[in-house]
Amino acid sequence: MVTRVALVTGASRGIGRAIALRLARNGATVAVNYREHRDQATTVVEEIARSGGRAIAIAADLGKAADCARLVEQACRDLGPIDILVNNAGVLRKGDLADFDFAQMDEMRSINVDGLAHVTRAAVGGMRTRGWGRIVNIASIAGIGTATGGTTFYAATKAAVISLTRRFALDLGAHGITVNAIAPGFIATEMAAQSGAGFAAMAAKAMVHRVGTVEDIAAAAAFLASEEAGFITAQVLTVDGGRMDYIGHS
Repeated sequence: MVTRVALVTGASRGIGRAIALRLARNGATVAVNYREHRDQATTVVEEIARSGGRAIAIAADLGKAADCARLVEQACRDLGPIDILVNNAGVLRKGDLADFDFAQMDEMRSINVDGLAHVTRAAVGGMRTRGWGRIVNIASIAGIGTATGGTTFYAATKAAVISLTRRFALDLGAHGITVNAIAPGFIATEMAAQSGAGFAAMAAKAMVHRVGTVEDIAAAAAFLASEEAGFITAQVLTVDGGRMDYIGHS
């Protein structure tokens, strides 16, 4: 059995943490990236170690191109070439056209879009050489077009993630590398709790009448990162419980 090396960005908590734990449970060695939450990232590494796996924590600010390159370099040096990249790190800054602080747009773009591109570019060299790779980008149903107030500019960055996913898939497919995105719905995370959205109200917008869990997203990511998903690329897997509040009709 081949041991894969995975890099999960923004993996100290929430969705990223769940994905790191799931990939480790499936046999991967995992680089756990974090920006600020060192203690939480260390806890993820320790949890993986207790389960018999191997992981390291690496601090990097994905809003800085140099940090993106250093993150990949350190992961490869300490664990080996990256086989699986999960671009999960992201920030949400709320606001609509009339009142949005565009400095926050720069911050979201630098992490949600530019950081994803920088990390991907740094990681794919080894994948090309070996003729195998899995890239999973965490987008959002906001990028598809949900009718949730205050998320207009965040949605624009996640729409960019979806576009990059398809274009990267086109660029990299001939090298045995698949690139897919997951568009989560409302997931019960610390970030979601801080957003001010009521969990009951969000559950009522889903056909299954509940909000999502981080394990729902981790399961989807683990599948897209697996051998079995080798004929799936350039796709956006919506994991939202059947949300019914989409804008538009096309």
